Amino acid sequence: MTVDDDDAGPAGISSTAWHKPPPPTLAVPRLEVTEALLHALPKTDLHCHLDGSMRLKTILELAHEQKVKLPAHDEPGLAKAIHMGELCKNLEDYLVAFDVTCSVLQTEEALYRAAYELAIDAAAENVRYLEVRYAPVLHQQRGLKLTTIIDSVLEGLRAAKRETRIRTGVILCGIRHMSPETSLRLAELCVAYKNRGVVGFDLAGAEANFPAKEHKEAFALILKNNVNCTAHAGEAYGPESIAQALHNLGSHRIGHGVRLREDGDLLNYVNDHRIPIECCPSSNVQTRAVTDMKAHPLKFYFDYGLRVTINTDNRLITNTSVTREYMVAHQELGLSLEDITTIIVSGFKSAFLPFREKQDVLKSVNEEIAQTLKRFEHEQR
Repeated sequence: MTVDDDDAGPAGISSTAWHKPPPPTLAVPRLEVTEALLHALPKTDLHCHLDGSMRLKTILELAHEQKVKLPAHDEPGLAKAIHMGELCKNLEDYLVAFDVTCSVLQTEEALYRAAYELAIDAAAENVRYLEVRYAPVLHQQRGLKLTTIIDSVLEGLRAAKRETRIRTGVILCGIRHMSPETSLRLAELCVAYKNRGVVGFDLAGAEANFPAKEHKEAFALILKNNVNCTAHAGEAYGPESIAQALHNLGSHRIGHGVRLREDGDLLNYVNDHRIPIECCPSSNVQTRAVTDMKAHPLKFYFDYGLRVTINTDNRLITNTSVTREYMVAHQELGLSLEDITTIIVSGFKSAFLPFREKQDVLKSVNEEIAQTLKRFEHEQR
């Protein structure tokens, strides 16, 4: 049999011939996927909003201390007021809950406590690396300086690390509906805090009518200073929003990206360039970015070869955890244990960490995954 030169690879082997895929990095035994197993595995949470991941009790206590009026005075009532775990009309309806949480995040002590408790809660479910994102400009209602806001969050995260050894990084957010000048000021702060706990820059907020390209000056400054960046895109708007995030902003990761599947050419670009997708399945159902969980593109993206990660988005508002997100992906999207371990490793690969540090973390994580699987294999016999 002969092949055309155009189709021939090395040694005349056809480039269109089927090649068996490489074996997985880890040998994954046949185990029942349980919540206990998913809880025990080391994990990342790369897309997690500080102001959407507070404890209900903390909001009530801070409101009492600060004399802030809330829409309810007990945990069940407050949960209802912020649509905790409930379907919303749309993304804009979902974002109303942040008015409540931000109302009590206007002091140094409150920001410190929220950051500390978030990291403690993440560490308790074996999240080894957590990236916390928020927009400092939303915490100036009582006159706090932007630098004070950032320092308070960083100190809270450091306190949690001293207790639990969880690694953390902060991502500062520009907001789509705010002026590009505001985003630029925040980008300047991000550059100043590079290597001081801040690991990246993001563009968040409602997508419709607020195109990413309007904030390109802020991202130009970020890229000029070799800072990592991501952007919410393709959540409540089409794939052109993702294209702008990539080509106008230079994003290294994409937040949500559920609409990417509508543009095959762009999807292949994302795949070819190994651009990670920060998937937040339950949040996407809650905001109606997808009609229901079975319609979520996570499994398709993964099967196609995209680098996907699984994250919480807003632990409080969506009433979730990383463990729960993996369980939902297993039960409703059909992810196998091998799929799950691959995605867990992808989370660490996609982290905004220096390369050498990431190598060390990956080695440690792979060893921990193998040990955890071995322990559960013994227990399930």
